[in-house]
Amino acid sequence: MQEGNILTSLLPLIVLFAIFYFLVIRPQQKQQKQHKAMLEALQKGDRIVTNGGLVCEVVKPEDDFIKVKLNDDVIVRIDRAFVAKKLEKIGSENA
Repeated sequence: MQEGNILTSLLPLIVLFAIFYFLVIRPQQKQQKQHKAMLEALQKGDRIVTNGGLVCEVVKPEDDFIKVKLNDDVIVRIDRAFVAKKLEKIGSENA
């Protein structure tokens, strides 16, 4: 009888963990994989947004850093960790 009581007392915890895993942990891991793949696929000419909100164009992707062009005169290096997202190309947009 003691084994049945242990199982019934642990069952709600197991169900809670399963719900937490499928609602929080799994989607977050999937998003991290997509972000890492996006960082690895960056090429010259891609437009990105940094964590600081700067919109810039990739000049040269390097191992740990990325050279980006803020405007026609300013080229800087940023850490890959500070790339928030890649902007998709929409026609011939000049922003």
